[in-house]
Amino acid sequence: MSMYRQIWLSLLLTAALSLAGGLLASTYSARGYLEDQLRIKNSDNAASLALSLGQHGQDPVDIKLAVAAMFDNGHYELIRVVDPHGVEVVARKANTEIYDAPMWFVNLVPLRSLPGEAQISNGWNQVGKVTIISNTRFAYRTLWESTLAMVGALFFSSFLGGWLGTLVLRRLKKTLNEVIAQAQAITEHHFITTPESNVPELRQLTSAMNTTVLLLKKMFAEEAIRLERVRLEANSDSLTGLANRSYFMAQLQALFEMEDANSGTLLLIRIANLADINKRLGRSQTDEMLKAVAAVLLRATEKIPNALSARLNGADFGVLLPLTEQHPISDQLLEQLVVGTSAYIQQGTVAYIGAGQFSYGLNSANLLSQVDSALAAAEAQGINCIRDAGVVVNADAPRSNEQWLRLLYQAIENRETKLGAFPVTDFNQQLVHSECPLRMRVAGEWLPAGRFFPVAERLGLSSTMDTTALTLGIEELNANRQIAGLAINLSARSLEDETFCNYVRTMLLANPKASKRLWIEFPEYGAFAHIAAFTEFVRQMKETGCKVGLEHFGRQFSQIGLLQELKLDYLKVDASFIRDIAHNSGNQVFLKGLISIGHNLGMQIFAEGVTEQAEMSTLEQLGFDGATGPGVKIASFENKV
Repeated sequence: MSMYRQIWLSLLLTAALSLAGGLLASTYSARGYLEDQLRIKNSDNAASLALSLGQHGQDPVDIKLAVAAMFDNGHYELIRVVDPHGVEVVARKANTEIYDAPMWFVNLVPLRSLPGEAQISNGWNQVGKVTIISNTRFAYRTLWESTLAMVGALFFSSFLGGWLGTLVLRRLKKTLNEVIAQAQAITEHHFITTPESNVPELRQLTSAMNTTVLLLKKMFAEEAIRLERVRLEANSDSLTGLANRSYFMAQLQALFEMEDANSGTLLLIRIANLADINKRLGRSQTDEMLKAVAAVLLRATEKIPNALSARLNGADFGVLLPLTEQHPISDQLLEQLVVGTSAYIQQGTVAYIGAGQFSYGLNSANLLSQVDSALAAAEAQGINCIRDAGVVVNADAPRSNEQWLRLLYQAIENRETKLGAFPVTDFNQQLVHSECPLRMRVAGEWLPAGRFFPVAERLGLSSTMDTTALTLGIEELNANRQIAGLAINLSARSLEDETFCNYVRTMLLANPKASKRLWIEFPEYGAFAHIAAFTEFVRQMKETGCKVGLEHFGRQFSQIGLLQELKLDYLKVDASFIRDIAHNSGNQVFLKGLISIGHNLGMQIFAEGVTEQAEMSTLEQLGFDGATGPGVKIASFENKV
């Protein structure tokens, strides 16, 4: 039995006992009062009648007339007159079985009417004796009415007390339920605080729970900070704080392998005559100059989503700009480098820059070779110089926004769209779900999402593309009930479209069986950039039964605290942390901590971009739930889209 039921039972029993006790006490008190009044009345009336009869003499007729006159008013049960020898002169007796109250009440609360007696005297002579007993019928009626009034008053007071008790219990129950919810949230590693109660005892409880939550939050934050430090140490240059060469190359390779990756630009930057600068300034000043170069690169790219700057070796730096078109920062960057290093290089050449474009499907080695040749050409000029490698994404690709817009709408209207399928498996080679980026037939060629989606976003068509992908996914899930699950990649920009969010919710609620096998994922940088809209979207999706997660996770790990309240279902760790993980002890420590936090928050953790079996073995040891990438194999691919 719950505590609340026990409290209510105690209140009911207490109220019942109080009602019964109060009722009995008041009823028997009233009965005693009425019996006393009947006794006094009988005595007074007997004395009055005796005095009257004594004045009228001993005529039997007069006695009978006086007794009859008094008896006929109906207030008496018995009036009897006897002579001095005990011989009955007259006696009038009423029917005593008529009561103005229920018989069970009469039997339960009997009234005793003690007879009143008085001597009839004429002078000094005793004429006889009068005995009077009042009728209890009217007393029972009075007692019954007073009892009913008492019962009504007691029930009203009990109801009022119960109502007040309900208010008090609800107040206590609300606080206790909040504490229970808080404790349950703690078990799921969601740390919430509750308002402190006004009840002193409960205030101590809520205060203690809130203190515990704050302590756990602090521990969680400290662990996140520690892991962020490990991540930076493993993937950053110790001097400048930029990404190191291994992380930069892993990120570059991942951009070539991910179908939904944006096209963009690679910049290779070389500081001119670093050896001579080192001899002239000394090591300490040279290090300060390299830090100044790093600061210039960070300032130049800080407002570009998902841009990456790195120090590749002593004098070489790299910048990745995952954009559709080359961002016009190259010329500005060179000017900023000249200004930023002016305290160390007051005249002469500062830097050379080689630039080249990339997109999904290109060979990273060829791109690096061409951009490096462009860098060498710039260096050969001997002055501050920029050279473009001239890498063309696709000679037949549409050139203008109008061309793209027409072709994209044409593909949607003609249903020249489909979903790709890349398996995500556990470490027993069992399919968890298929990752399904959208593909479109443009100008006779099936293009991956990385080729057309950045253009669609720029043209404001991201929600249209996402609606198309989700519709295809739901249709496929309804058509094939054997599919384990489909993961649809969506753009975070669509989250700002209220019409799109309402459409998704309505569609998923209308297809509950398909929704339970649907996985919806957003890129990390996009979700954090639209965190308010993303939070609301996740809340709405909970009632549909689908799973929501983040892909390409890890580069903004410092913001993992934002995920505590979201209750996401899964994370997919970015391929740049997975590449060569078997030999990268720093990333192993970071990923092991990330997995621990993710699992404690109730999320599954998958790895992206796996290329070889050695990586799979290491990922399994670290505690990942599964993986995807070119090196992932499955036991059977019957569930392929």
